[in-house]
Amino acid sequence: MFRNFKMVSRVVFGRNCFDQLDDILFQKRKKTASSMVFLIDDVFMQSKLAQRIPAHDRDLVLGVNVDDEPKTEYVDELTRKVRSFCLESSPNHLPDGVIGLGGGSTLDLAKAVSLMLTNPGSSADYQGWDLIKNAAVYHVGIPTLSGTGAEVSRTTVLSGPEKKLGINSDYTVFDQIILDPELIAGAPLDQRFYTGMDCYIHCVESLNGTFLNTFSQSYGDKALSLCREVFLDMVPDSDDKLMMASYCGGMSIAYSQVGICHALSYGLSYVLGLHHGIGNCIAFDYLEEYYPEGVREFRQMMENNNIKLPGNITADLTNNQLDKMVDVALVLEPLWENALGNGWKSIMTRDRIRELYQQM
Repeated sequence: MFRNFKMVSRVVFGRNCFDQLDDILFQKRKKTASSMVFLIDDVFMQSKLAQRIPAHDRDLVLGVNVDDEPKTEYVDELTRKVRSFCLESSPNHLPDGVIGLGGGSTLDLAKAVSLMLTNPGSSADYQGWDLIKNAAVYHVGIPTLSGTGAEVSRTTVLSGPEKKLGINSDYTVFDQIILDPELIAGAPLDQRFYTGMDCYIHCVESLNGTFLNTFSQSYGDKALSLCREVFLDMVPDSDDKLMMASYCGGMSIAYSQVGICHALSYGLSYVLGLHHGIGNCIAFDYLEEYYPEGVREFRQMMENNNIKLPGNITADLTNNQLDKMVDVALVLEPLWENALGNGWKSIMTRDRIRELYQQM
C-alpha cells in the first residue's frame, strides 16, 4: 500500500506577502462573533512585526515562550488559555482559526493547540502515529526562521513526561502557510545556521535512506542544492532560497524519513534541553561513519559561516541520564529503519548509541 499523505492545501510565497494575512483570514471568519488566535514567539511581542498582525476586536494575540523546546504540559496550558478566552468571546467556544508566527517551535505549538482544541485529554496522549481522531481547527503557519520544515510537516514535535515524540497525523498539517522571506532576514546568524542545517540534514538522511523514492529524491535534491547555495556559495538572495529549501526539505521526508542524526538529537533535546537545530548539528558532526560526504560538507559549511559547536556536552551526565537518552532515541524506530534497513537493531545496539552520545 502506498501512503496517501496530506499536503498543505494553500501556500503564499513572496516578499511582503505577510501583508495579505488579513484578506486570507477574512475568508475563514464567521460573520458574527468571529475570533482568531495568534500564537506569536514572545520575542516579537514588542516589535514592529507584532504591530502588523491584523488582529480584530475579538481576537487573541498570545505571546508564547520557546526558550525551551515545546512540552506537552505547555501545549495543555496554552489550550486551556484559548478555551477560557473562547468561552467569553465565542458562542461556539472555538476560535475560527489558530495562527502560528515564529520559528519551528512556535509553529509546532500552533499545530498542537489547534489539535487539542478539538480532541480530549492531554497532548501527551497523542504522541505517536495517527492517534488524533478529530480534525483540528483551521490553522495557519508563518515561519520567521527557515529550515525545520515545520511549515509542511505532518508532525508537531513535543517533549512529554516520558519521551520526546511528535503528534504525527494528517490533521496536524497546516491548512495555509505564508512564506515571506522578509520575515527571516533579521534572524541571528548562529540561529539561522542551526535551523538551516536542520534542512540540510533532513536531505542527507532522506537521500541516503532505505525508504528513498523518486518523490523524496526530487524534493531532497533541490533542497540540498539550495542549501549549498546559501551556506557554501553565500548567494545574495539567500533568504528566498533558504525558505524554499526548508519547504522542499520538509517535503522530501513526507514520503520517506529522516535518520540517525534526528534520532540522536531527540535524546539530546529531551535530557539536555538543547534546541533541535543545534542538537542536530552536534550529533551530525559525529556521524561521518554513516554519512561521510554529508558530514564533510557540513564541516565546510561551519567553517564558511564561522560556526563553532560546543563540545563535551555529555561529559557530566549520569548513567541514568545516558540511559534515558538511549531510550528516547530508540523509540524512533522508523528513523533507524530508514537509515540502516530492517536489521537495524543488530547494528545500532544500546551500547553503540550510548557510545555515540559519550563521544559528544
